[in-house]
Amino acid sequence: MHSYFNFYKGKRVLVTGATGFKGSWLCAWLVLLGAKVFGTGFRPNKNQNLFHRLKLSRKINYKIFDIRDSKKLNQVIKKTKPQIIFHLAAQPLVIKSYQDPYNTFDINIRGTLNILETSKKYNFIKSIICVTSDKVYENVKKFKRFDETDKLGGIDPYSASKASAEILIKSYSESYYKKKNCGLSSVRAGNVIGGGDWSDNRIIPDCIKAIIKNQNIIIRNPNFNRPWQHVLDPLNGYLILAKKQFKDPSKYSGAYNFGSSEKSFLTVKEIAIQIINIWGKGKIKLNKKYKFYEQKNLQLNSSKSKRKIGWKTCYSAKKAIKITAEWYLETLKYKKNSEAVTISQIKKFMKKVDMF
Repeated sequence: MHSYFNFYKGKRVLVTGATGFKGSWLCAWLVLLGAKVFGTGFRPNKNQNLFHRLKLSRKINYKIFDIRDSKKLNQVIKKTKPQIIFHLAAQPLVIKSYQDPYNTFDINIRGTLNILETSKKYNFIKSIICVTSDKVYENVKKFKRFDETDKLGGIDPYSASKASAEILIKSYSESYYKKKNCGLSSVRAGNVIGGGDWSDNRIIPDCIKAIIKNQNIIIRNPNFNRPWQHVLDPLNGYLILAKKQFKDPSKYSGAYNFGSSEKSFLTVKEIAIQIINIWGKGKIKLNKKYKFYEQKNLQLNSSKSKRKIGWKTCYSAKKAIKITAEWYLETLKYKKNSEAVTISQIKKFMKKVDMF
């Protein structure tokens, strides 16, 4: 049985961005662990569909408001008195950041600032996990596995906004949180996949939408490598870390990478081919007009997370794609209940990491 199986039972946990893709999976998992879950969300949100499919509106206490509203955030935190906060609320899309840079910077920086500024007033908060991105590192234009001490940077507005949030987190950690005995960490993961993601310009949702409509799968960068990982792998890391720094904030606070294993990466084209093979149909077409900059190779060194908190990846990229494709296949093609499929996948994962 994993050490944090009983830890979350009865704990008061706030998840910002609860109605998003990653937030919905985290809330479903926390409910399963017996936590008292509170959430914040924002409209419009294409992934709110997953939140409601999982019946989370009945299982957690949540409020819909803009994370940049510091007054509202303070009211929610003051009322719910969370012991642990997972801050996921963000503008998470690279292409959208080019189209709307102002709001990308504003949401990703001011949202984080509001969480940290508000939380430092309350002693009942013992552990805060701020989710940033694997794209916070300065591009060195060569293949490299980034570790937590590498230089931060960002060419596209999304990456720059998340790197800025990292600097902000470190400042608050050194200036305030070390003195108040509250754990504060930033967690860096990316290219997370899993069932229920309907975001635009994401490879697996794009594949599924095209296959359902009998259209070509449009690919921007067929040869780009990414550390694809199932959503449950990094969430597992966040849960372990939140518990560790809750009990010993000075030892465990800091920045952590949660990336896929060294041999577990595929190109965008390889992913699309695997989805087509699992589904049994589909065709690929290349979009040659795409002009936005994205890093070609992006890999993380997660040795710190493995060494310091005992985290490890459970699913290879191929396994993650298979499980993700099966979620869509079961819920869309075979009309199975989304909640049942999701909970089943979480329980299987928990067995894999020896939690049950």
